[in-house]
Formats: sequence, structure tokens, C-alpha cells
Amino acid sequence: MLQIGLVGIGAGAAAALLFASVTSGTWMSVPLFYIAPLPIMIAGLGWSHWSALVAAVSASAALGVAFGGTFFIAFLAGVGLPAWWLGYLALLARPGNETGAQQGGTQGSLAASAALEWYPPGRLVVWATVLAALVVVAGLLFIGTDADSVRAGLGKSMSRLLRPETGAVPGATVPSSDKPDRIIDFLVMAIPPAAAVIATITSVFNLWLAGRIVTFSGRMTRPWPVLADIEFPKGFTVALAVSIALSFLDSLVGIVAGALSAAILMAYGILGFAVLHALTRGIRARPFVLGGVYGSVMIFGWPILALCLLGITETAFGLRARAARKRGPPAPL
Repeated sequence: MLQIGLVGIGAGAAAALLFASVTSGTWMSVPLFYIAPLPIMIAGLGWSHWSALVAAVSASAALGVAFGGTFFIAFLAGVGLPAWWLGYLALLARPGNETGAQQGGTQGSLAASAALEWYPPGRLVVWATVLAALVVVAGLLFIGTDADSVRAGLGKSMSRLLRPETGAVPGATVPSSDKPDRIIDFLVMAIPPAAAVIATITSVFNLWLAGRIVTFSGRMTRPWPVLADIEFPKGFTVALAVSIALSFLDSLVGIVAGALSAAILMAYGILGFAVLHALTRGIRARPFVLGGVYGSVMIFGWPILALCLLGITETAFGLRARAARKRGPPAPL
């Protein structure tokens, strides 16, 4: 128990330092800010979810003492508790097929371990998506409680970035232009869904990276899942359709639904990557295909839309199962 507490405090200190780096105002602090959940997830996957909870609470308390209550709430609700919850879910398991556990010796031990049904990785992606969307929604509600106040708050922030006051000569007028106004209007519309997409990506990436680190250290109790086989619940597609429909409303509900639909679309983009990995099995040019797709997404961004469509198509038609049937069983050794 002492080790769990000490690991949690250490992980909390690391997470707090990463989160607090954003106060420096430098661009280098941005990636550090986004990996703030990583130490908490490592503590949860490698030791215990109690260790992750200690890390989340201690980091929030340290930030609250150093920077005030806003930082305490922002870290605890936006980083600490979501990271703890994902780590907790990742290690959930229930007994599966118990027949193998009746065997003796080493084979019986391995069979008993394999008989456990671990929490599905696809549902972990769903949870990461939902939590990311909730964090963005909470940020919007912190700005305002209706569409006009949210847009006004976002517009004011963007105006400060794009049109800072020069303070040159008293009474002097700065030439105005419609172009900055159009850019600000576009950013006000794009920021909520973009923030939801970024939050989804960073949440899933941090969980994957934490799992890799803990697996490499030998402390991971869960076998590494086959990520190319992840699946989403059927209702996730319904949630996407409903959120897209509601996003056309000219109200706060529309803004929130737009952020949620963007996060869910990003999740289907992740599923699209998994489908691509499954469909290219056995193809000689697989490294070039995967490398080209990953490179184009990282450079251009927009090809992720094709992967989102691929993920949605997989949910509707089961492309991986069809490809597996055509491929046939593996050749005997």
C-alpha cells in the first residue's frame, strides 16, 4: 500500500509539472501539456487504479496551491479523473471460459490467464472519445451558458490573438478589414469540434503509449490486445447520426453536438486505421500502404475523413470479416 501511494505521488508530481508547463506561454509547452495524463495512466496500468487516483488528486492539489482553484478544477476534471478512469477500465476483467483452468501444470496456469475476458479495447476508445467530448463541453460551459455568450467569448479570445492592441499613438486609428473578421468567425465555429478531435487523439494516444511503456517494463497484467480487431458498439453509430443532426441547431445544443460529432468521427477514423491494418494482412506492399496513409494523414490531415468513412463502413458491412472469409484459414505449419 505504501508503494502504491508513493508511486501515485510521484506520478502526480510529474503530471502536475507537465500540465503547469502551459503557463510558460511557449510553443514547446504545448506537447508537454497534452501528455500530462501519461504519468497517471502509467501508474494505473503498472501498479493500481488506486495509485492513479492518488496521482490525480495530489497533482490537482499541488496545482491548486500553486496557481489557484481554477487549475485545481481544470486538472482534476479535465485530466486527472479521465486518466484514472481509463486506466481503471483497461484492467477490468471477468472470468471467461473456465474449462482451460481445469488443466494441470504450466498449461493450466496459462489457460486460466487466457480465459479472462478483458475490457474490450474498442470500448476504451469509445470512453476516451466521450470523456474528451465532455471535457470540451465543460470548457464551453465555463465560457458561457448559451450560444451567444460562448461565441462572444471565443471571438474575444481570437480577436486578442489576431488583432492585439498596438498602443502606438493615442487617438490613432488602426485600419480595419473584413478579412480578420471572417477569420475570427471561422475560428469561433471551428474551435469546439477541433478541440474535441485533438482531445480524442491525445487521450487515445496517451493510453496507448502508457500501455506500451508498462508492457515494456514487464508490469502489465493484461495481454496486449490485437488492435486491428477493435470493434465499437452498434449504438455508437446512432450517437454519431443524432449528434450530426443536432449540430445544425443554432443554439448551445448545436455547438455541443458539433463537438461530440467531431469526437465520434475521430473515433471512427481510429477504427478506420484498425480496418486498414486488418485488410492489408498478407499483402507484400503493406508497409508502403500503411506508411503512405499514415504520412498523408500527418502531413495533410484531410485523408483522415476517408478513414472515418472506412470505419463507419466497417460497422455497417463487416469488411474485416468478409476479407477474412475470402483469405481463408492460415496454412498449416
